Amino acid sequence: MNMDRRLFLKNSAKLAAAAAAVGSAVMAVPAIAETAEETKAPVYPFPYVEVDPDEVMQAAYDGYFENGCCYGAAKALLGVMREKVGFPYNMIPAEMFANGKEGYTCGTLCGALGGAVGFIGLVCEPEASREIVKKLFAWYCSTELPIYQPEGEAPCKTVAPSVNCVDSVSTFMTAANVERKDPIRKRRCGGLTADVARKTIELLNIHFGYAEEPVEVPVEETLAANEYIGVAQGFGGETKVKVTMDGDKIAKIEVLSHNDTPGVCDPAYKTIPDAIIAAQSTKVDVASGATVSSNGIMAAVEDALSKVGK
Repeated sequence: MNMDRRLFLKNSAKLAAAAAAVGSAVMAVPAIAETAEETKAPVYPFPYVEVDPDEVMQAAYDGYFENGCCYGAAKALLGVMREKVGFPYNMIPAEMFANGKEGYTCGTLCGALGGAVGFIGLVCEPEASREIVKKLFAWYCSTELPIYQPEGEAPCKTVAPSVNCVDSVSTFMTAANVERKDPIRKRRCGGLTADVARKTIELLNIHFGYAEEPVEVPVEETLAANEYIGVAQGFGGETKVKVTMDGDKIAKIEVLSHNDTPGVCDPAYKTIPDAIIAAQSTKVDVASGATVSSNGIMAAVEDALSKVGK
């Protein structure tokens, strides 16, 4: 009995010590602070408030030099909303956009546009988001960039022939006669990132009623005696061309405006005018993947040709 009692007391002491150790360990684990916001799922789309477009430019420019164009645009756009709104923007790390640099590593969609597109998708319903993205892409492919240049003027400004990084950057490097690693090229891409972030805020302010859409005053086209304007329906709306004649031959075709989706329609606008001139006919093969845009260009040229001699 004495042996059993001593064994019982000994084992009890061990259990008590173990319990004390476990208790100390539990007490050493920090409590997880949970607020009401952190425990609820964010409502889609995320809330948007008015932003001064100029607020995002420097942050986007700086972000480019930290981790690339996609990160720079996203960091600026998310950051301004973290300051003004807080949750749920403070739950999204800008680092998730760092993989968009250099056209997502393969020269495809410009990373600055990628960061902007992701942000637009957070604050807008899908249909509205697509419309705003379309406007952003059209602006990108029709505007001389960079505009924001805090470290000195670039040797030149260029219009990107498509929304793809490789086309945008190559066009600038050729015009500026610089290499990819040149600081001038890097400052250009930093400025372009800032421009994209700013334009994104402009478009969203208009969409949410914080700003008025600018009214574009149409410019009257002054035509020479051998120049003719043609209009037809393209993929996204009206396609307008100017055809220059040399006697009875088609000498030049300029696409003055269109509403097709940049990137998708690019093959048509790059190849169809030259094909028509080479064939001296609008009956040419359509560009692969851009059938409607191709037909729109052909129809617009036909419309212009119908006015020759009248």
